[in-house]
Amino acid sequence: QVQLVESGGGSVQAGESLTLSCAASGSVFSRNALRWYRQAPGNQRELVAHITSGGTTTYADSVKGRFTISRDNAKNMVYLQMNSLKPEDTAVYTCNLPSLSGNYWGQGTQVTVSS
Repeated sequence: QVQLVESGGGSVQAGESLTLSCAASGSVFSRNALRWYRQAPGNQRELVAHITSGGTTTYADSVKGRFTISRDNAKNMVYLQMNSLKPEDTAVYTCNLPSLSGNYWGQGTQVTVSS
């Protein structure tokens, strides 16, 4: 069983930065990819960033160059550094760990960016 708990969301002005954290329990962390998704009201869930077990990263075009995903396997943590935030980044951000034993989700953390 894996539990994911996000933190770090909040309300900021456009152009500011936030760092989201996701703490994972369980032993599958280091062997699996991790993802950050977001969902704004009325929109579909969007894959924002992905990091493989080896540290290779990919990003949605909308955040490329502004967001950075990273992981610390020793601490079972995954992070999303978000710079130059825009109002359109406003959403609930959720971390995801897909594995053979299940597809695990956190509860999400709200990010609100005002202009």
